[in-house]
Amino acid sequence: MNLFNGSPETTMLLWATVLGLVQLVIATMAATRDQGLPYNISARDLPAPPVSVMSGRLLRAFKNFKETFVLFAAAIILVTLMGRQDGSSAMGAQLYFWARLAYVPVYASGIIVLRTIVWAISIVGLVMVLLAAFGLA
Repeated sequence: MNLFNGSPETTMLLWATVLGLVQLVIATMAATRDQGLPYNISARDLPAPPVSVMSGRLLRAFKNFKETFVLFAAAIILVTLMGRQDGSSAMGAQLYFWARLAYVPVYASGIIVLRTIVWAISIVGLVMVLLAAFGLA
């Protein structure tokens, strides 16, 4: 079985990977703007200079993405290898991706309650994929 067979689940894994890369670039550019290129190309032996509120939010949003992405990727790989992809796993993968995409501007804008709701939706999507992998969907 080809792991990246173009299923909805693997397509969402592909796009979530792209989203992670885009978040990395945006957060790094924002931090570099605030901290200066000399600091960001240094060995960073000294404490980091402060960043703006917006840069801090972008950095934290990316950190949060990294915390969930590895679990999402593992769930997608497992559901695919086990041949347990179904409508629930496809919906879960799409929920995860679209919620993670929405999370970035919501967090960057400082919308506190909505940020948590969007995060929770992404976790529901992740759990849906896991349940399908367990054959419980």
